[in-house]
Amino acid sequence: MLSLLAIHWHVDPVIFQIGGLGIRWYSLLFVSGFILGWFIFRWFFRREGISESLLDPLLYTLLIGTIVGARLGHCLFYQPDYYLGSWKGFLEIFMPWKGGLASHGGTIMLFFCMLWFAKHYGKKEDFDFVWLLDHLCIAVAFAATFIRLGNLFNSEIYGDVTTLPWGFIFDLRGETEPKHPTQLYEALSYLLLGLFLLWLYIKKLDKVYRGTFIGIFFIVCFGMRFLIEFIKEPQVDFEQNMVLNMGQLLSIPFVLLGIAFLVYAFKTKKPAMAIHPVKTTTKTETHFAKPVGR
Repeated sequence: MLSLLAIHWHVDPVIFQIGGLGIRWYSLLFVSGFILGWFIFRWFFRREGISESLLDPLLYTLLIGTIVGARLGHCLFYQPDYYLGSWKGFLEIFMPWKGGLASHGGTIMLFFCMLWFAKHYGKKEDFDFVWLLDHLCIAVAFAATFIRLGNLFNSEIYGDVTTLPWGFIFDLRGETEPKHPTQLYEALSYLLLGLFLLWLYIKKLDKVYRGTFIGIFFIVCFGMRFLIEFIKEPQVDFEQNMVLNMGQLLSIPFVLLGIAFLVYAFKTKKPAMAIHPVKTTTKTETHFAKPVGR
């Protein structure tokens, strides 16, 4: 009866193959998330008077930082014995196409990448590290939605057995019982979070403080990740005997960091939008102008 109610999921993760090169749904969705982020940031920059010449270096920084951080996160957080236990495993750290990317590692690396980017470009364009994070988290919410859909097409990172009618039987993994489609749970939570942050940006940008967006993002994104992990299957063997799995343990610091950003926002009361100094005709006065446009 359960199998009749469940969804049999046997979509080929490879869209098409030319010789030995296969184009996968995951890769397409991963790249699409970054392309969408580029257009979102172009809109941010135009609205707030930031030079669009920074779009390409920002994209390259985000792309490299995400892949490197997510790969290192998986290798060091989930399978350190394998990747650090032999030369074969160590060399596979540099082969992300063999699988294994951890969102927590990508987030940590992006944190440091944005510190560098803000220091390198921010002073000239009148933005700081927190301004960058506030805007980045909106694009990341939508990119994360795409990535979790990619996990669904790969038939990976799913949940425990469920009796709910939307359970998925992942045929390609040899499963015979319906499992929670936790990829869809996460994708939906990230999509709703992204839409809320986007609404907040469009309607309330001139009323919220810097640090509010990233604070909300960390609390909701990693709070939902913490909760959904309760119904996920263990990703690695050592998680089977843990009260909280690795994903939950890594999510807690980000939730606390989100709270810290909200405290920062309401203590500093710095405008969320970019403020550009405009010199007047007198040498002793400097006014600050808000960007034109909604």
